[in-house]
Amino acid sequence: MERLICLAAGYAFGLIQTGYIYGKIIHKDIRQYGSGNAGTTNALRVLGKKAGAVVFLGDFLKAVVLCLLVRFLYGKTQPEMAPLLMLYGGLGVVLGHNYPFYLNFKGGKGIAATSGVIISMDWRITLVCLLAFIVSVAATRIVSVGSLLVVSIFLAMWIGFGLFGLLPLTGAYLTESYIVVLVFAALAYWRHRANIKRLLNGTENKFGSKK
Repeated sequence: MERLICLAAGYAFGLIQTGYIYGKIIHKDIRQYGSGNAGTTNALRVLGKKAGAVVFLGDFLKAVVLCLLVRFLYGKTQPEMAPLLMLYGGLGVVLGHNYPFYLNFKGGKGIAATSGVIISMDWRITLVCLLAFIVSVAATRIVSVGSLLVVSIFLAMWIGFGLFGLLPLTGAYLTESYIVVLVFAALAYWRHRANIKRLLNGTENKFGSKK
């Protein structure tokens, strides 16, 4: 039951579509421009740096706030399970962000929200993901490369840390957490499937491009 509660609460938080809301304020539906995505990268490309920063922070913080709320609610009553419930809540945020029912399930790609989950779960993984994102985007000028690298590192490090006893989960909860984090990565890859195709074809947009 706790898992479903956290998923549902997360989905509700994920429905706060920062990119869509920002666009509506300036009378522009961001989903009608650029990649048609309601996330940070398209906001940056279509609406500019200020919009990109606002959209990222909004989508990032809704995941952080939800994870903190779950920790507050379950940290003392179910401490052995609380980190797992935080992951479920964060997953709900990503699902709500990617598939908002009131926008015909057409939202973002969930990377900013996933980043909010990562920083809420483990600072060590956060540092590695941040460094990898900066270096990869600086080297390739392709945001999707950095985004997919982040979720891949999150999955690999989470499993690695779990195997070496470096996570606050044990037993069945730890094994279950591997599956949840795998779903984070799978969702990211699925939402980036068009980007992956363009990467393979050598036609992916680069950072700063107006295409």
